[in-house]
Parts: sequence; C-alpha cells; structure tokens
Amino acid sequence: MNAPDPAADPARRNGHRRSEPAAEPAESTRPAGSAVADVPGDPWDRKVASGLAFLRRRLSGDYEVDEFGFDPELTERVLHPLVRVLYRDWFRTEVTGIENVPADGAGLVVGNHSGTVALDALILATALHDRHPRRRFLRLLGADLVFRMPVVSELARKSGGTVACNPDAERLLGGGELVGVFPEGFKGIGKLYADRYKLQRFGRGGFVSAALRTGTPIVPVAIVGGEEIYPMLADIKPLARLLKLPYFPVTPTFPWLGPLGMVPLPSKWLIEFCPPIPTAHLTDSADDPLVVFNLADQVRETIQQTLHKLLERRPDPFGP
Repeated sequence: MNAPDPAADPARRNGHRRSEPAAEPAESTRPAGSAVADVPGDPWDRKVASGLAFLRRRLSGDYEVDEFGFDPELTERVLHPLVRVLYRDWFRTEVTGIENVPADGAGLVVGNHSGTVALDALILATALHDRHPRRRFLRLLGADLVFRMPVVSELARKSGGTVACNPDAERLLGGGELVGVFPEGFKGIGKLYADRYKLQRFGRGGFVSAALRTGTPIVPVAIVGGEEIYPMLADIKPLARLLKLPYFPVTPTFPWLGPLGMVPLPSKWLIEFCPPIPTAHLTDSADDPLVVFNLADQVRETIQQTLHKLLERRPDPFGP
C-alpha cells in the first residue's frame, strides 16, 4: 500500500493530528428523572459517611479514653456542637485574648464562676477549643457533687472533667494539659443577682499550689454574661437542705414556669483571657502560705478588674 501523502492533508501539513469527533454521552449514565448528575465527594455524602463510621466505632467500642475517662472524639463530635449553639447563637459570645492561652504544654485557666447553673464552664471549654489555633481541650475541675450525680457525672468525665483536687490537677498539668478551675465554687454560682460580678473568696488557693508544683503558667479569664442567664432573686435554704443541694434558687422564671424556667435568658457574653502569670521561678515556694495567698490574690484582682472593664464595654446585658 502507498503511504498517505502528508501534503494532501492540511492538518498533517501543519503538524497537528486530525481530531476525532467527540462521542455522545450515553443516556444510561444519568438516572431516569435526574436533572443533575451525582457529584463525587459531595459534602453531605462525606458527612453521612463520617457519621456512620462514628456510630460503628461507638457500637464496637473502637475508641480511646484516657485514665480520667476523657473521650476526645465524643466531646468534639457530640458535646461541643450542642454547647456551640448556645455560646455562638444564643449568647452571641465574643472571645478576646486567646493568644494568651499556651499554644502547647500545660496551662492553668482560672475563671470567675456565676449563673446559678454552671453553664459558664461548658461555654468556656467550647469557646476555647473553637477559637484556639491548636483546637485545645480544656480539662475542667469540678466539685464532688457533680461526680455524684447520675448522667451528669458520666458526661463530665467523657468531656474531660475530673474532681477538683490537687493530685488530679497536678497529674493533668504534669501531662501538659490545659486545666480549667473556678476557685469560687458554689459560692460563685449560688450568689444572689444583687451580688453579680463581685468575686467571692478563692478558697485556700489549692489551684495556686498545683500550678507552683508543676511550674505551670496561670491564665486568668474573665467571663461576663453568666450572671444574667438565671438571675437568682432568693435562695430557699430549708428546701436546699432537704434536697441536699448547696442552694435552691428562685429566679424570674424558676420554679414558676416549671421546666421552661430552665431555659437561659439570652444575655450577651464577653470572655477575655488575660496575660499569663508565670510560676516556674516559684516552684520551691509551693508550700509557702504567704506566696500562695499573694499569687491567688493577684489572680483574683486581675479577674475582678477585667470584669469591670468588660462591663463597661457591655452596658446592655441583652444587647447585640
């Protein structure tokens, strides 16, 4: 056979191969009645697949918890999203000073406590995790009562909480964790609305001793907004003793509205992390009452002054 003459074909003469006509797409590749073909890697497909994988791991027990019972996957996938609705949409929380929280290694975050129900601890932990560049978890220290309550105790453990005692605090700090503590305890969340944003006594300064023994920086944090969610007008002490509770609150909505009275009022929240206070140079003074008292008083005064500043920024408790 004679070879084709390139000169006879303009496409070959210009150094190009003649393109073949494109094949028509087969009609069978599109489902009947579908206007848009399925897109691989659709975000909702990924979410559903991820959710099913999460459920399989939970049902099979293929997940990890640490020695305190902390379940980081459950916390990030289930607990934080529930709290996120409150702190971001309901309370419209503004967070400042997150750069003062250590990027890695141990840190003791010390905050004011308020609100009749300790929502401020949950809001603080979720907001810190969401806003921190390293998405760090805050390991909260709670009162004994929290860990004696059914369901609440299990959720507290799963979310990283443990009993507020020095041995547990020092173990967490020694492991490089961020630990959150509210030294006012029930005196803070159980105070009357007339005493709002007035810090109560900081106990015996046990949190300071834990920080000193581990050389951990202390990060004071001021939280404005919690006092208005359940304004406590009175405390029925005989009923509290009968129910073995630290207080029995009377608010504008509870107990008058029953379960509806547990819906928090939509106050505006401001959270500010203050510059850390170093303790590495004071590790030899962990048992010195004077050093412990002075450092605890410095932390308390820092938080109180920051609260005053935040309240000036937020003149309307329910503003935008």
